Amino acid sequence: MVTKVPSRPAAPRRLLRLFLATGVAATALAAVPQAAQADQAAPPAQATADDAKGGGTTLTVAVSQSIDSLSPFLAQKLTSTSIHRLAYEYLTNYDAKDARTVPGLATAWTSSPDKLTWTYTIRKDSTWSDGKQATAEDAAWTFNKMMTDPNAATANGSFTSNFATVTATDPQTLVIRLKKPQATMTALDVPIVPKHVWEKVGDFSKFNNDQQFPIVGNGPFVITDFKVDQYIKLKPNKTFWRGAPKFDELVFKYYKDGDAAVAALQKGEVSFVPNLTPAQAAALTSQKNVKVNDAPGRRFFAIATNPGARSQDGKTFGNGHKALLDPAVRKALFLAVDRTTIVDKVFQGHAVEGEGYIPPRFGSYFWKPEAAQKRAYDPAEASMVLDAAGYRKNADGKRVGKDGKALDFRILCHATDPNDKAIGKYLQEWWGKLGIGLTVECLDSVSDPWVKGDYDLAFDGWSVNPDPDYVLSIHTCGTLPATPKDSGATDNFICDKEFDALYAQQAVEYDAAKRADLVKKMQSRLYDTGYMNVMAYPNALEAYRTDQIKSITTMPEAAGNLWGQDGYWSWWSAVPMAQAEDSEDGSSTGVIVGIAAAVIVLVGVGVWGARRRRTTADDRE
Repeated sequence: MVTKVPSRPAAPRRLLRLFLATGVAATALAAVPQAAQADQAAPPAQATADDAKGGGTTLTVAVSQSIDSLSPFLAQKLTSTSIHRLAYEYLTNYDAKDARTVPGLATAWTSSPDKLTWTYTIRKDSTWSDGKQATAEDAAWTFNKMMTDPNAATANGSFTSNFATVTATDPQTLVIRLKKPQATMTALDVPIVPKHVWEKVGDFSKFNNDQQFPIVGNGPFVITDFKVDQYIKLKPNKTFWRGAPKFDELVFKYYKDGDAAVAALQKGEVSFVPNLTPAQAAALTSQKNVKVNDAPGRRFFAIATNPGARSQDGKTFGNGHKALLDPAVRKALFLAVDRTTIVDKVFQGHAVEGEGYIPPRFGSYFWKPEAAQKRAYDPAEASMVLDAAGYRKNADGKRVGKDGKALDFRILCHATDPNDKAIGKYLQEWWGKLGIGLTVECLDSVSDPWVKGDYDLAFDGWSVNPDPDYVLSIHTCGTLPATPKDSGATDNFICDKEFDALYAQQAVEYDAAKRADLVKKMQSRLYDTGYMNVMAYPNALEAYRTDQIKSITTMPEAAGNLWGQDGYWSWWSAVPMAQAEDSEDGSSTGVIVGIAAAVIVLVGVGVWGARRRRTTADDRE
């Protein structure tokens, strides 16, 4: 038998997808002709609806991140959005092999010559798990709800903010009219929900979709049960148009402690564990019936500074240290971060040094600073920068400002992430030599102080999708909360007019090369402001039991990850060992995951550069 994840409490404030957020991915439409007929071929590793024989098979995934909400309108954390990819179809999906756009709920799409009108053909063979047919009306209702109710736009509002009208002209035809061209129209990473269920919901800010099961959806799995910080259970959707998953049940089981999750994997109590530490991965490499997957990651790992939490009505809030509003202080802090040591000592080589916002896996958007712009590790220069800015050491060796206030900072740390804790100790040492104090505040959930602006610095990170529109959008002024009592889509309260102008340009640019150049300029600007210090791009370190999972699909197929994919391929394609032994006809052969090559970077617009989004997300994360 093959055997993480809390729910968010009902609250009007939207919780951010912090640290591992699914980024939302969008396609660079330069790769999509105006009259684009989607490729109808199913991705690799297609499953069938055959039931496992005997007592049934369960695939259990160990997770450490709480679920912020089971409502697709609110969820932003990677675990939550990953589950929603399994439960609901999006208009389009991404091919597991090379991330090109493939059919989802829509089988085809066309744009008008001016790219202001998009028409989607909705498939006839998608049914909701309660037996009703999924139609264009469901999609139109989903988007219109996001356009008219700010609470319904909490998680994915950036996708619909430019929509003028959305209509279903018949059950199989969806028409979206735009205010201006939008370079994400073949990657609207928005779960389409059943109108006949969701139109009964009242307050979308409080409805978490976690009281009545099974939850109606049309994805490959149906959510059947959920316990906060314990588990979430799913069953195969037998009517799923691509074919039902092979496992009889999929369970995401919450483990606060990573070592406990690894021990459960070794005992065979769980089937898969993501986000391994290098030490855990090394220990599992020689473990019988366990395969470790080490792939180039889609995440960045960063330090975020509080730039002064504020809302769109002009009010400030939170208790961030005012010294961090000084660019000189931020510059000095980042000059005193040794990225090489972080990669070598903390990640033990299972990462790449970070600088830009987009990991090297996404070659067309990957950016590195020029030599004159680069802020390399240089504590001596950091000290001079502070001296020149008036932050002198007192008799006790502490840096103080002109107001006499010491540079003593706090950094939010995820209690479940050992990397946060390890890097926090290095920062205390490096910054301590500058005369700067640092308190590492490790919490089970950093969301509450983060949303309130009650922090100085924080460990931050998002899963970036092939098109970075969403993960860049969370740093625009328009994502700030409307008032201090609200919670916007912002990651870190950054509001920079120059960054905003570049974001607006890339959002309407259909030429892939020109758009990539604009995205790189955005990363350059973000780097120069010093609000975000990207330290590393961690590898995807994960492991699964080969005596429980016969085969499974990575994304991309060459040196790809299993957890947090831009799609549902891993869990949908997974073949249980017991079933594979009963039926070796190979009708549903997944990709057998080996230990990925240490350095495989997918470059070029043709591979990863032609799509978008959340996290990931973040996220989105």
